[in-house]
Amino acid sequence: MKRVLLLLTLMMTMVACNSKNVADPEGVDTFKTKSGKKVVFTCIKHGSVRITYDGKEIEIDPVTKMPFVTDYKTFPKADYIFVTHEHGDHFDKQAIEDLWQSTTKLVTNSRCAEQLGYGTVMANGDVLEISKDIKVEAVPAYNNTPGREKFHPKGRDNGFILTLDGFRVYIAGDTEDIPEMANIKDIDVAFLPCNQPYTMLPEQLANAVRMIQPKVVFPYHYSNTKIEECVEHLKDVKVDVRIRNYQ
Repeated sequence: MKRVLLLLTLMMTMVACNSKNVADPEGVDTFKTKSGKKVVFTCIKHGSVRITYDGKEIEIDPVTKMPFVTDYKTFPKADYIFVTHEHGDHFDKQAIEDLWQSTTKLVTNSRCAEQLGYGTVMANGDVLEISKDIKVEAVPAYNNTPGREKFHPKGRDNGFILTLDGFRVYIAGDTEDIPEMANIKDIDVAFLPCNQPYTMLPEQLANAVRMIQPKVVFPYHYSNTKIEECVEHLKDVKVDVRIRNYQ
């Protein structure tokens, strides 16, 4: 019931702030690549996103218990799992095990791979071709506001850019509006975090959007942030802001 009320609140907020941002109550958004393949995003929660593309199942930061229980045993087995860093709201061994099959490929940072004992490690700046039409770039994700650096120190964690048949998706992970974002180009869909003091303030998220210039932005990982403030800060920016239940 709580989840239903939250979704209804978000829908009313979006209509009030920006009429083009009509929320899908199921949290499903579908796009097409340059050759007409579907890329489908399903909102799970917080920092957890499910992507389906060309018959492939891609899970981003799957977590079982935060902030409500998600039973990943009921999900299709994953072809690819991406984990940005080792914090408990992003890295969950149980969720990974529940999604695992013999052909699953896990991509993460060195800290998570050390804890798991397996996984393909990417560091900031690495590029990986994981199939003929899927490319992954690991990009910086860190705090740079004085006093916040301890939360996500520079060089440890990853954001990921997935290029799916030319369709570019930026998963920012836990980060502020860092200077390196100015180098991130041609993004179709961006997932940007907004939960102070760990990631960005709404005005920082707006600054990040201005640097990246994505076509569509999903504020995510927003906890108790007044997420309507993100829409307000972006009202003069040419971007499609979509609010889903990523609390």
